Amino acid sequence: MRVDYSVSEIVELTGLTQGSSAVGRLVSGKTVFVDQGAPGDIVAVEITKDSKRHCQARILDLIEAGPSRVTPPCPFYAQCGGCPWMQVTYEEQLRSKRANVVEQLVRIGGKDRASAEALIASPIASKRQLNYRNKVELHAAYDNTKKHQFRIGFHHPGSHTIVETKSCLVAAKNIEKVPGALRGALRYAQGNQDLGIFRVGLRASERTGSLEIALWTTPGPFPRARVSSILKDSLKPTSIVRVMADPGKARKIKGVEALAGKGYWEEKLLGLTYKVSAPSFFQVNSAQAESMIKLVLDGLAISPESYCADLYCGAGTFTLPLAEHCGEVFAVESQASSVRDLRRNLEVNDLFAEVIGGDTARELPELGELDGLVVDPPRVGLAASVPSDIAATGTKRFAYVSCNPSTWARDVALIESSGYRLISATPVDLFPQTYHIETVSIFEK
Repeated sequence: MRVDYSVSEIVELTGLTQGSSAVGRLVSGKTVFVDQGAPGDIVAVEITKDSKRHCQARILDLIEAGPSRVTPPCPFYAQCGGCPWMQVTYEEQLRSKRANVVEQLVRIGGKDRASAEALIASPIASKRQLNYRNKVELHAAYDNTKKHQFRIGFHHPGSHTIVETKSCLVAAKNIEKVPGALRGALRYAQGNQDLGIFRVGLRASERTGSLEIALWTTPGPFPRARVSSILKDSLKPTSIVRVMADPGKARKIKGVEALAGKGYWEEKLLGLTYKVSAPSFFQVNSAQAESMIKLVLDGLAISPESYCADLYCGAGTFTLPLAEHCGEVFAVESQASSVRDLRRNLEVNDLFAEVIGGDTARELPELGELDGLVVDPPRVGLAASVPSDIAATGTKRFAYVSCNPSTWARDVALIESSGYRLISATPVDLFPQTYHIETVSIFEK
């Protein structure tokens, strides 16, 4: 392709951001963010969005590839957008993820760079860089104007356009090629009728052989028997469920019904059994979830006499191991489906914890003195009152598991102002080929 250099500028990309883009500087000195770039690349770019302090651009021509650039193994890489760092070596991905955690701790957390560098450990690498995800979510839509009316796949970056792929290389082996088979089965099941399916979740475990298909649909009539029969014949799942909800970011679940099989997905972590409902959160990289559990248990230094709490506990990723090793455990979770799953998982594993269905910020002050606790909040981080409420428990140590370096760094400053100090932080790479990183941090009074 001939490049129109009259609309382009030559840029050397110097790093990866805490996002999908690589970063460089224009001749003017303005920062430019470039998708699908790699550190060391020299590229001709076209500005697509300009603002006072920075701009965004797309690559017109790769003039010289940087030392960290590789050929993405996925044929759908450029269209799908699910793996925005697949063009970068895994070694550079890990280095950049750690650098981004350090940068947030300096810029937002208020640490000097030397202290931040000393606190952040080397990342724990994922043994698998492909085929690691136990869960895949596909977007779906029914369009009367198209020849193939029902579409299912991944969203194109920055849009709601559905990219239909036959496979997903980061999905676990037993669901890697399911997207293509699922598309054919659901098109056949629907015919010319819109069944209101707007999302499909797949969960698979190589450890238990469990495979669940969760159909997210709008409420209303649904041909349960026909759809479940077709999916059973084509994909052999152990569970098919229907989740009734309204599409959108703030979906309120109206109901869940089992169409076939067990009605839940099953996984094992460190010998413990987890049975998880479709709406409930669970870590997508099982091997790395085990790494996080070990870091938490080692960091807390708990004993069989310890009195501990697990806040934002979900279906029990950390609650169950704590219940194995502590004298008494309180678990707090606000999502109803996760609370039900946690109670079931405790019973299945013959363990006990006091399960509290409620908001962490409201329930924490009622727990009294603790010997240790775990917080694993959503991306928005801790509620403003939580750091001081943690201090009120008198716990000598606690673990903070974060999926967002920015809100984690903000909370580090709040926690340290409440009488604790950060003694270690270990990035754990649950999401190879992406910019996402989990951080397990330990605080001491």
